[in-house]
Amino acid sequence: MARPLTDQEKRKQISIRGIVGVENVSELKKGFNRHLHFTLVKDRNVATTRDYYFALAHTVRDHLVGRWIRTQQYYYEKDPKRTYYLSLEFYMGRTLQNTMINLGLQNACDEAIYQLGLDIEELEEMEEDAGLGNGGLGRLAACFLDSMATLGLAAYGYGIRYEYGIFNQKIKGGWQVEEADDWLRHGNPWEKARPEYMLPVHFYGRVENTKTGVRWVDTQVVLAMPYDTPVPGYMNNTVNTMRLWSARAPNDFNLRDFNVGDYIQAVLDRNLAENISRVLYPNDNFFEGKELRLKQEYFVVAASLQDIIRRFKASRFGCRDTIRTGFDAFPDKVAIQLNDTHPALGIPELMRIFLDIEKLPWEKAWEITKKTFAYTNHTVLPEALERWPVDLVEKLLPRHLQIIYEINQRHLDRISALYPGDVDRLRRMSLIEEDGVKRINMAHLCIVGSHAVNGVAKIHSDIVKSQVFKDFSELEPDKFQNKTNGITPRRWLLLCNPGLAELIAEKIGEDYVKDLSQLTKLNKFVDDNAFIRDVSKVKEENKLKFIQYLENEYKMKLNPASMFDVQVKRIHEYKRQLLNCLHIITMYNRIKENPHKDFVPRTVIIGGKAAPGYHMAKTIIKLITSVGEIVNNDPVVGNKLKVIYLENYRVSLAEKVIPATDLSEQISTAGTEASGTGNMKFMLNGALTIGTMDGANVEMAEEAGEENLFIFGMRVEDVAELDKKGYHAREYYEKLPELKKVMDQIQGGFFSPTNPDLFKDLVNMLFNHDRFKVFADFEAYVKCQERVSALYKNPKEWTKVVIKNIAASGKFSSDRTIKEYARDIWGVEPSDLKIPPPNEPRDTAEDNKAAAPAEDNKAAAPAEDRKAAAKDNLALAGKMSTKHL
Repeated sequence: MARPLTDQEKRKQISIRGIVGVENVSELKKGFNRHLHFTLVKDRNVATTRDYYFALAHTVRDHLVGRWIRTQQYYYEKDPKRTYYLSLEFYMGRTLQNTMINLGLQNACDEAIYQLGLDIEELEEMEEDAGLGNGGLGRLAACFLDSMATLGLAAYGYGIRYEYGIFNQKIKGGWQVEEADDWLRHGNPWEKARPEYMLPVHFYGRVENTKTGVRWVDTQVVLAMPYDTPVPGYMNNTVNTMRLWSARAPNDFNLRDFNVGDYIQAVLDRNLAENISRVLYPNDNFFEGKELRLKQEYFVVAASLQDIIRRFKASRFGCRDTIRTGFDAFPDKVAIQLNDTHPALGIPELMRIFLDIEKLPWEKAWEITKKTFAYTNHTVLPEALERWPVDLVEKLLPRHLQIIYEINQRHLDRISALYPGDVDRLRRMSLIEEDGVKRINMAHLCIVGSHAVNGVAKIHSDIVKSQVFKDFSELEPDKFQNKTNGITPRRWLLLCNPGLAELIAEKIGEDYVKDLSQLTKLNKFVDDNAFIRDVSKVKEENKLKFIQYLENEYKMKLNPASMFDVQVKRIHEYKRQLLNCLHIITMYNRIKENPHKDFVPRTVIIGGKAAPGYHMAKTIIKLITSVGEIVNNDPVVGNKLKVIYLENYRVSLAEKVIPATDLSEQISTAGTEASGTGNMKFMLNGALTIGTMDGANVEMAEEAGEENLFIFGMRVEDVAELDKKGYHAREYYEKLPELKKVMDQIQGGFFSPTNPDLFKDLVNMLFNHDRFKVFADFEAYVKCQERVSALYKNPKEWTKVVIKNIAASGKFSSDRTIKEYARDIWGVEPSDLKIPPPNEPRDTAEDNKAAAPAEDNKAAAPAEDRKAAAKDNLALAGKMSTKHL
């Protein structure tokens, strides 16, 4: 249980976690007890730990509501250009602690809960992760929402409220087993249903040409019910909105078809409509052309675009402009970012609205659409690029297929005029792929229908331009940009590593939390012995805390002096967890061959989920767990080497393991990882990187100096050269004795004695069709790991390099990324005007140009001021209408 702070500690506490304040603590305790009794209808005799979590969550949420309303009203009054981030995934994780930090309530809540005789960490652990994402793409979307709110941008996240998020992973007998993630079973205190904004979404039907224009008729209707979640900025009173849609059947769904009286079956069949938002597809970097997935993709864009247009028409200036100029002002007031191709149907959907409903001519509708949309590409892997069968789109969305064909015809006419007679170029650039089953290339649709296209790391953006979309880049070079990914320092430092966050603030002040580039100031402390000692101590404490967690979960005694060597991410061949596993076996063999030789002890931690249908990824998990069984139970090895497979890796587990990590494994084949964001989280939290020159690793090496990362292996050009020459895995096997021994052990059944052929498919893949060339980088990887161990033997020198990496990690803040999107793509500016807190009368807002201190960091206002503020807030709430939301 957290202990109360001493007076000296309270004075020392800085505002990045909020000032305690007697009044704040008292108000929080009152709010907690009020919610326990009146919201949850419990008393302390019968309340459970989960009840206490909900009481605390509702108490913290109370501090959001006034700010949330004020923010939306402020946007209505100022009518800034609004940014809409469309994503099929938002991997939010837990909300409670992040909200306390962003509101400056963390320390006050800690103290209040302690005084109530409860353990705040225990309550925080009761919160279910909102696992509405697979991995990097969904987590990036979550970080972006945090940054957009912190920068004061009028921004909205639009996605799907999946009833079941990414599956819960169990490891049984060494194999991954999936269980449904029923994350909503206890309710979600952070969301607010908005049934008054429920919208119809149409599917199937047919297209009719009439005198008044084209009509899409005889459709099946599904209703989209919005659920709003507040997204608070850091200490600026801004609270933006993430709006997630849930599918609902209309009341008359199927009832008309059951005129023989089968009412029960008609009601049961409502599930067919509501299945649209039932479950997140658990695929990462792999396209699966299922009808339900296409329904999800259209469902989110159809509902979101109706909402966006409603808000545009309702805004004061938007309304006036619409009357005067129609939709000419739309791109000046609306920016829509497509997070990968999943929301690509937004382009033909907006065209359908403009053409069929608003009756705009094609040229005008297309001009507005292109100016509105921008597209982010997240992968170069061919199996990940979406290509929808024309037959399926025609059945589900017949009008949209017509529009896509028209877009394509006009696009090809332009290409034909520019490159007469170049039939091959026309084929390569067409939106419709004709070879085999006719398919729509959704990336091509996004590129043609957007005014900006970006990759997510410099090397990735270069590959996008020079290889993947080379023809399009030649046609419109100015359309293609780079926006290197970033992470929010609020969650990935303040929340998960408060010891390091406080230590940094003591040295350079607290402003770095909103301007991570200030971390460069740490460079002057690289040789400061006291700072080196303090950084090392923080890492040691984080490791001890994580060791306690691992011992509780896995019943293993771990060596705190060992190097924590960590690779946590989705399990995929291109991420090369196999290369890591081969190194583990190599280390094991070296220890066995010479048990008395000096060996730097390691705890190798691997975690991540495999797509349920991805046989090879599941086999990789089985190999790692099988190797762990042998290594961990060998008395000769002892505590020199341990292997742990983290079960059910997720955001809340990442928050535990990342601060405790010494070595971060980022070892994808060069040219395959678009960016990575885990690499940035580890760097910020004081882990050193062993990695290839791939994704954002390249820019990390530029920022910190390549000598301060452990870079190994082939570069992109080396991979291309090897492809040209031909990759022959057996040559490496014959040439490298340690690799040969490792592979002989795997295929000989050393790690699967009861089933020697268990890893036959994996061995066959490595020798005969390994696209990601594991053997080609094996020798360089093992030698680089020897350099890692050599440096780890010298704790002082290791920590100096750690400090250099932390100092160089400022570029990788999502705040920087979002500023670049805002400036270069969306045409908006971060807001310096701070929204006043709820206890400050609204009529002072215009005069309040300086940063207003958060309400919760001030002493309680006099009673009459509080009454006035309450009256003001009541009036404010009364003025709220559909326009503001």
